[in-house]
Amino acid sequence: MGIKLFLTAVLAYGGTLCLLASTEPVEDKYALLDFIANINHSRSLNWDARTSVCNSWIGVTCNHDNSRVIAVRLPAVGFKGRVPTNTLGRLSALQILSLRSNGIRGPFPSDLLRLRNLTCLYLESNDFEGPLPLDFSVWDNLSLLNLSNNKFNGRIPSSISNLTHLVALDLANNSLSGDVPDLNIPTLQVLDLSNNNLTGAVSQSLQRFPSSAFSGNNLSLKNSSSSTSSPTAAHKKHSSKFSQSAILGIVIGSCVAAFVAIALLLIVINRKKRDDETGTPSQKTEKSTKRMGSEHQDGDGRIVFFEGCNLVFDLEDLLRASAEVLGKGTFGTTYKAALEDATTVAVKRLKEVIVGRKDFEQQMEVVGNIKHENVALLRAYYYSKDEKLMVYDFYNQGSVSALLHAKRGENKVALDWETRLKISIGSARGIAHIHSQCGGKLVHGNIKASNIFLNSQHYGCVSDLGLATLMSPVSPPVVRSGYRAPEVTDTRKVSQASDVYSYGVFLLELLTGKSPVHHGSGGEEVIHLVRWVNSVVREEWTGEVFDVELLRYPNVEEEMVSMLQIGLSCVARMPDQRPNMDDVVKLVEEIRVVATGNTSRASPNGSSSHPN
Repeated sequence: MGIKLFLTAVLAYGGTLCLLASTEPVEDKYALLDFIANINHSRSLNWDARTSVCNSWIGVTCNHDNSRVIAVRLPAVGFKGRVPTNTLGRLSALQILSLRSNGIRGPFPSDLLRLRNLTCLYLESNDFEGPLPLDFSVWDNLSLLNLSNNKFNGRIPSSISNLTHLVALDLANNSLSGDVPDLNIPTLQVLDLSNNNLTGAVSQSLQRFPSSAFSGNNLSLKNSSSSTSSPTAAHKKHSSKFSQSAILGIVIGSCVAAFVAIALLLIVINRKKRDDETGTPSQKTEKSTKRMGSEHQDGDGRIVFFEGCNLVFDLEDLLRASAEVLGKGTFGTTYKAALEDATTVAVKRLKEVIVGRKDFEQQMEVVGNIKHENVALLRAYYYSKDEKLMVYDFYNQGSVSALLHAKRGENKVALDWETRLKISIGSARGIAHIHSQCGGKLVHGNIKASNIFLNSQHYGCVSDLGLATLMSPVSPPVVRSGYRAPEVTDTRKVSQASDVYSYGVFLLELLTGKSPVHHGSGGEEVIHLVRWVNSVVREEWTGEVFDVELLRYPNVEEEMVSMLQIGLSCVARMPDQRPNMDDVVKLVEEIRVVATGNTSRASPNGSSSHPN
């Protein structure tokens, strides 16, 4: 009986292995098991031969059909000792490897030189020592290389200049010596060689980088100061002055347009109010606390406030307010209105509403009753035959679009990675909550960076929802089509799947710093962000898609790649291939946990709120 049971167990186990073999990269799996079995680590990992390497193992990512392991991210798991040979080198399809912030020692692991498909390698903050490999040419797809904060010595190999796709190189805080080779790599955007023992002159091709990239060495930066005050710099100064003049003209023009619009609105509304107003002064005082049901009987000229709103003003107060145009969007123009009592609100003036009063009010009831920290509260609305207004809280930091694409200058504040991550998390939560309303059938319909703001904790907050079904169909001009899912040809026929697509575009916008539709460097070519990102990733130049502003922050590249993968899944061409927003929320929230194992806050100088 014992032998029979043993054979049954063996057959069952063998059947399990056969099943896994048909759906998993078995060779990659056992290479990882060999690696983890031969290196000491203090943090527990859930790697088990009986579970799916692609679907459950911490730190492991597979390709789209689960046939190969393409990423291994194991930062700060407490590795000690040397990288065991003939383990990681067997992962021949590996593109991303992160072993940063561990205690790995010994020479540069020769096993890694077998990984010909690497695009990102993170070995910083370990105890590696000895010389760097002589031949970096084996990694001809490499875009990001971080070997900082180790004990590497010897010279910087000149073969690094053969890495024609390299975007970021960090060799800081080692013991490297000798001169700096001429790393004339056009794609290189971030360089840090600080705090080594380097000597000699820095080549002209590298003097485009800031002096901080070479500090802590005995290097000569010839002509670096004079080059910054060249005619090119003078030209930039002149361009800056011109830009300020242009901006001033735009601001003045916008204010004039706002004044004219409000004046016309005042004339129209006051004329109708004189004809139709029947309410008494006491009724007028009570309107700020009433629910909308009893207000409708009073006809035009009344602003309807939602329960819990402590604002007290009437239409004349609103029309007397000083107004500033904040933006013109798909469904209307938004103004900043400063009331006489110092209250500031955002007023959206809708255009081309095609539904009647009843349908409009029903939709406002739905939108106004949504209470969520990541959804902008609708405070009040106004309906008449000629005008439809919506009143929101005013967000003084402006929209994400304004923050992300503001012109460089004195008032330009770069969005750091921490803030962009919080924006993506908050906006995903807000959209998911919207999708849960009305029996799980409500659609936002107009997700874009200009409709997403920052709440008091700097998380994304979604505004302008539920208007698509109220408006006349909008044709998809090129300038606006960047957020629109391919299947949407009528703006009234949006869906939750098309919301997911728009959110995916927004994620790509956060990562790249580029607008969904923009012009190329020549000014004539129209570039669609989704197509461009897909083409770059397809060519395995993943590092080149990221906003240069983000490359200044250490230890966030893995998180950026994770968000990139989420964004690309959201912009799948077929709606049924996109995740739903609940799944997207989980994926975005796990970026920090999965990628770093903690909630450290990256900053340009490498400091963080928690140690790795």
